[in-house]
Amino acid sequence: MSLDFYLSYKKDGNELDVFDANITHNLTEMADKAGIYYALWRPEEIGAKKGKDIIKILEKGLELLNKKPKYFEKFDDPNGWGEYKYFVPFVEKVLSACKKYPNAKIYVSR
Repeated sequence: MSLDFYLSYKKDGNELDVFDANITHNLTEMADKAGIYYALWRPEEIGAKKGKDIIKILEKGLELLNKKPKYFEKFDDPNGWGEYKYFVPFVEKVLSACKKYPNAKIYVSR
């Protein structure tokens, strides 16, 4: 099971994806500890509809992830499917996309 995170725009009545990324659900505890679980997995529950709505949350969470790698590595999945070393680049990519497409609609598939 995994999270698919998308940013999209409507053009001529069609939704066009401008960004998509995928990451394992095995990182949900790490995301929660970094304060970014809801921004990534359940944005609708915090009222986030567009990329710009989660930029500050992701910035704060990424800063925390980068400050305390040893702490967050404790939440690596024992089976290797979900590790800090993969999660940080994922968050960086999502944050970068949200900054590039701040008015794009967030869509997640869990």
